[in-house]
Amino acid sequence: MAHQGGCLCGQVRYVADSEPLGARMCWCRDCQRIASGSATVNALFDEQTVRFTGGISTFDMIADSGNKVERGFCSKCGSQMYSRTVEPKGQPMRLRAGTLDDPEIVTPSALIWVDSAPSWAPLDPALPWHAQGPHSPLSSRAKR
Repeated sequence: MAHQGGCLCGQVRYVADSEPLGARMCWCRDCQRIASGSATVNALFDEQTVRFTGGISTFDMIADSGNKVERGFCSKCGSQMYSRTVEPKGQPMRLRAGTLDDPEIVTPSALIWVDSAPSWAPLDPALPWHAQGPHSPLSSRAKR
């Protein structure tokens, strides 16, 4: 089944021709900046199945994980659309769940980078918490 989404102004649209692999809420400092103080909510998709149309601008950086990450956003309204790991290869593309036409297609199943969350962050106690990314050496030792 294809899943669709787009930015706030409608210039950017996408289609994901696969089911989501999962979803996570990320509290790394980069995501807090992207989300203006909250976590980002990310639906994970096989990158090969996602196609974008419209004006996408990108920004490459080294993330807190040490990975080289590309972040894509609408060049008109600035809506954050995705992030993808450029190096190392093989990780799923992270589409911002709020950009999905139907954000109900997947529910977050974990909180990551919890050790970077501010003390006032509303962390769901029903979800697993990872201190950093889910595959990092410290992933099972969240502070709270």
